[in-house]
Amino acid sequence: MNQPLRRFDGKTALVTGASRGIGAACVDRLVAEGANVVCADINGDGAEGTAQRSRDAGVEAIGVQCDVGDEASVKALVSGAVERFGQLDVVVNMAGILSATHSHEETLENWERVIRVNLTGVFLVCRESLPHLIESKGAIVNAASTSSLSGHPWFAAYGASKAGVYMLSNSLAMEYAKRGVRVNCVAPGGINTDMVQVDMPDDVDGRILARMMPIGPMGEPDMVADTVAFLASSDARFINGEIVRVDGATLA
Repeated sequence: MNQPLRRFDGKTALVTGASRGIGAACVDRLVAEGANVVCADINGDGAEGTAQRSRDAGVEAIGVQCDVGDEASVKALVSGAVERFGQLDVVVNMAGILSATHSHEETLENWERVIRVNLTGVFLVCRESLPHLIESKGAIVNAASTSSLSGHPWFAAYGASKAGVYMLSNSLAMEYAKRGVRVNCVAPGGINTDMVQVDMPDDVDGRILARMMPIGPMGEPDMVADTVAFLASSDARFINGEIVRVDGATLA
């Protein structure tokens, strides 16, 4: 009765942001269900560390250094994945960056950096992966956020990028549904990762900040990974163009 799920036996998954946090947890969950994995991250050593852990678990895995905001880097990532494994069945876009500032003090350089990684990076990985996912009738799961759905003061660039991911995912879901590809989002909120240890402006209003936090304790990366695995699996075969909050009732 307690046999582990094996929903990804014989399938290949590509996960960005795979060196730590939610991305690494997604790799671990997909590997536990039998997937071969391509672990991508701008931190190449971290990506390889996750890949080695996956190989130790008995699957085939490679770690790839990739800047998701760089077109040539993404092209090489996807073509290399397909060359190595012969197919691509699941794409999980978890690479992302976060910074906090008063919006009237935000620099154009930082704004463009956040948009490039969080939104343009998702677009590039999706664009390069879609021809292969059409062939495999595969699935994409993108990292949106509670900031895709609700205002997050001091995080204007991040919120704009994640709202863009949500709408990009919906557009792709409709465009490619008849070709057998599903595209969904998870919207984490209040997850205990290194990324949330961000420096805040000294004079933030604690009452407003509390509105962005879960009612109970912080969530853990594996809680998001469980939802990602479901959305990527055949159990979710009629779920397309959806955003699933994993936020401990933050936006309930």
